[in-house]
Amino acid sequence: MRLIFLGTGTSFGVPQVGCTCRTCSSTDARDKRTRTSAVIESDGRRLLIDTAPELRLQLVAAALASVDAVLFTHGHADHVHGIDDLRAISVKHAGGLPVYGPGDTLAEMSRRFAYIFDPDVAAAPGTTKPELHAHALEPDRDTEIAGMPVRPLRLPHGSDSVFGYRVGPIAYLTDAKAIPEDARAQLGGLAVLVLNGLLSRPHPLHLSIPEAVSAAQQIGAQRTYLTHLTHETPHAELAARLPAGIAPAYDGLAIEVGPV
Repeated sequence: MRLIFLGTGTSFGVPQVGCTCRTCSSTDARDKRTRTSAVIESDGRRLLIDTAPELRLQLVAAALASVDAVLFTHGHADHVHGIDDLRAISVKHAGGLPVYGPGDTLAEMSRRFAYIFDPDVAAAPGTTKPELHAHALEPDRDTEIAGMPVRPLRLPHGSDSVFGYRVGPIAYLTDAKAIPEDARAQLGGLAVLVLNGLLSRPHPLHLSIPEAVSAAQQIGAQRTYLTHLTHETPHAELAARLPAGIAPAYDGLAIEVGPV
């Protein structure tokens, strides 16, 4: 199994428009952070998590020509606004590409992207649109998707909620403000844990970096990676101050994951 970080940045991305701070002007390639998305591979099949606005560029950079299904965490723009880039993927899937997520998120997306999800809206002759088929998932229940066991976990994101996903030995939890005890109880025996770590100080919607470190230590995965990072912390500086077993992710990082 393999985890590929396609994008690891917060909603502004890094470099941030109009900013010349030390991270935004850094020459370290690991400080170039597109919006957050990832791929999990197993036995030649791929799950894409979220469709960030830079999705086309991310897939090209990672040399990924296809995915077998998409998992959406929630409907915020930085996680879904690359959805049209799925056109190049769905044309390779007879009957369309399956996409999964919370029922309320999929309902919201069907309104915002009616040209995709409304079956009465056909692509004009000579053109294409993403051909997607939406499937709502229930939290805390395993569903086999692309040959992998996928368990959604409901997590708080301010007054809203998001889905994190456990896929076998990997858990990918982004945009969470906390990891509730009922979710934590389902995260034992992980090889790799991914958590959002936004800032060094508290934030109303996201885990801070100290909060993410504390959650990671409680969960006890073999390795933890932080994503959804801002321009406030350069990669090398953050890596140097994190405890052993916890590291910042960066765009293009690929992690091989063996049996736990």
